[in-house]
Amino acid sequence: MESPKPVLLVVDDDSHVRTLLAALGKRQGFDVLTCDNGLEGIEMLRRRHIDLMFLDLHMPDVNGLDVLKATQETSDSTHVALITGMASIDTAVQAVKLGAEDYLPKPLDLPRVTETMQAIRWQFETRTTIHKSDAALAEQLEFHGIIGRSPVMTELFDLIRRLAPHARSVLIRGETGSGKELVARAFHRLGPRRDKRFVTVNCSAIVETLFESELFGHVRGAFTGASDNKPGFFEAASGGTLFLDEVGELPATVQGKLLRVLETGELQRVGSVEGRRVDVRVVAATNRDLEKEVEGGGFRSDLYYRLNVVEIVVPPLRDRVEDIPYLTAAFLREYSAAFSKAIPGLTPNAETVLAQGAWPGNVRQLRNVIERACLLCEGHLLTERDLVGALGSGGASGSRATDDAAPPAVPPSKEQVSAALHGAGGNKVLASRRLGVSRRALYRLIEKHRLEA
Repeated sequence: MESPKPVLLVVDDDSHVRTLLAALGKRQGFDVLTCDNGLEGIEMLRRRHIDLMFLDLHMPDVNGLDVLKATQETSDSTHVALITGMASIDTAVQAVKLGAEDYLPKPLDLPRVTETMQAIRWQFETRTTIHKSDAALAEQLEFHGIIGRSPVMTELFDLIRRLAPHARSVLIRGETGSGKELVARAFHRLGPRRDKRFVTVNCSAIVETLFESELFGHVRGAFTGASDNKPGFFEAASGGTLFLDEVGELPATVQGKLLRVLETGELQRVGSVEGRRVDVRVVAATNRDLEKEVEGGGFRSDLYYRLNVVEIVVPPLRDRVEDIPYLTAAFLREYSAAFSKAIPGLTPNAETVLAQGAWPGNVRQLRNVIERACLLCEGHLLTERDLVGALGSGGASGSRATDDAAPPAVPPSKEQVSAALHGAGGNKVLASRRLGVSRRALYRLIEKHRLEA
């Protein structure tokens, strides 16, 4: 895949202006799109992410100010340069209020036009460098399939390293989608049984009447349909690790038999009187509060304490927002390659949406959202619009973030911006929160003070 380029859109009914700006844009390294009327320009903004738009003010039917209004609704972080042959203070003020960042009279000042293009290309290259840095760091931060650099995840990784070589029974607690199975696999890979089998059992997916047979196996004729002897999951995992996912779903009739196997290392297949020895390391996981289940009689206390020799709590995504950029970079790399799309990163508004989401489905939900957004994306960056479409009606946040928050009365100084970036470890989301500015405003401050260099 070719490296993406910044996208320039020229909207002007004058063919000479379109040709001139298109030629300059290509020379400056842009992918160039042109439209000869405002309606077509609005449609292009709805379909593509545009980095820089040169927009004619006076066009028939739909003029430049109408396109500017549409840009606020449909486009994410597009730099707009309004061009006109009839400049006036009133239209300039109105244009600025509607989001125009440059106001260029005709005939065009070509050095100034070139300077604008170079500034936007520099911003694009800066963002691309940041995205590549996040993706590279995500690879470095990966811990046996788990990505994180937040304090809670660093503590989790350290705990796994210390316990994995010794613990034979582990209980992993965490919300749905938080990565409990990845933690279980990390325990297996770092333990003495890493070269043996890792067998997963989803307790919530087994029909209640078949639990005993699935876990412990059965002999021929034990029940209707048992035409052959069949080993269960415990025998399949003997010598290795058995992962009991959603162990809180185990029916009461099976809990006692599971406890016996854990304590004696011996099981009986359904329909057999002979015991069989198994040597299994059991890692169990649940999203339930098993202590409350024990108090309510839904889970055996002796089984709970037998499983809970070592307890690991996997934090929800909302408690590790520092990890969202790196998780996003890893998922983006995976799905942009899978869909053969050159999508190195997200726009600032899109990053804010992710950072401020509530994420009830945790990392699994974030992965699914990035996958759907990559499918929807028609440009070179994931936009807020792509994410809103991927999130659907359920959403991920109680209040979806935008960059419309009021800026601080006094803009942060270079020293304040630098200190915030340093204190956040380079994380733009956290730095913008500390400064009380939007992510987009932070990028402008970084560019203004040349802090990225």
